[in-house]
Amino acid sequence: MRRYGKHTDEDDIRARPNRKGNRPRTHIRPKHEDAAEGMVLTVDRGRLTCLVGDRTVMAMKARELGRKAAVVGDRVALVGDLSGKKDTLARIVRIEERSSVLRRTADDDDPYERVVVANADQLAIVTALADPEPRPRLIDRCLVAAYDGGLEPLLVMTKSDLAPPADLLELYGALDIPYVVTSREELDNGGAAERVREHLDGKITAFVGHSGVGKTTLVNALVPKDRRRTTGHVNAVTGRGRHTTTSALALPLSGAGGWVVDTPGVRSFGLAHIDPSRVIHAFPDLVPGTEGCPRACSHDEPDCALDAWVEEGHADPARLYSLRRLLSTRERREGD
Repeated sequence: MRRYGKHTDEDDIRARPNRKGNRPRTHIRPKHEDAAEGMVLTVDRGRLTCLVGDRTVMAMKARELGRKAAVVGDRVALVGDLSGKKDTLARIVRIEERSSVLRRTADDDDPYERVVVANADQLAIVTALADPEPRPRLIDRCLVAAYDGGLEPLLVMTKSDLAPPADLLELYGALDIPYVVTSREELDNGGAAERVREHLDGKITAFVGHSGVGKTTLVNALVPKDRRRTTGHVNAVTGRGRHTTTSALALPLSGAGGWVVDTPGVRSFGLAHIDPSRVIHAFPDLVPGTEGCPRACSHDEPDCALDAWVEEGHADPARLYSLRRLLSTRERREGD
């Protein structure tokens, strides 16, 4: 076997002949500077429906993107057939930087995080006041994910004709979260949709909630021309509804603009991916009080400087309680 030294001559290098006669492969990828801009509307088994201009285009992810996946809400660059005609397929060659990301894991022990939606401005957390009963721990987890991902939360309470919203509003009052209370009658006549819409115009809003709370019913009222299948059935034993939305879908709001992203109903919202140190930034009135905290303070331990900060009257004690309740959600299950 011949061994080459440090100073080999080119004639000593053995090159394998190219039998096909074509050009050898290169690791230099094209920049695709002429690629068209688009937005991902939905993803289904490797095929992505994208909005390019005023038409929808079916696309697939280019091989050079590797494991990087595009999700609903992503701004992407596309090449290929952009006509949107039947049986045509474009390629997504670039995923632009995201302004926000809503993530979740299956549970707190699952290391695999799932990106639900990208580039959303706010997260509408839909919960029923009865049938099924509210699940505050699940709401807390959604709030933590929203704060961590850079989304503003919006609390939407449905079925107020079955139970009053006072107790739930008192629980989240210190967080200053905007909210809307709706009833089944208002959903039927369109009144609820108009009041919810006031918070949506000009924004990309992701809707999340567990099954049976009326999330998709509300989305249908907001975007009647793109109705999705709904359910009115809630299991009498478990108090849970059946999933009817199986994939996330972005739908355009008419008039002043904006987008509604309907996501599948969730029965758990894992936070294994969350860095607790980032949650404090959702409480700007408490941030100055952390300057005296020990290094790597969890803000829920005896030496935390926030206790003294609040006792001195710099912030509302209810705000500190809310922060610590959210920080503790990883130790508590949604049904607790």
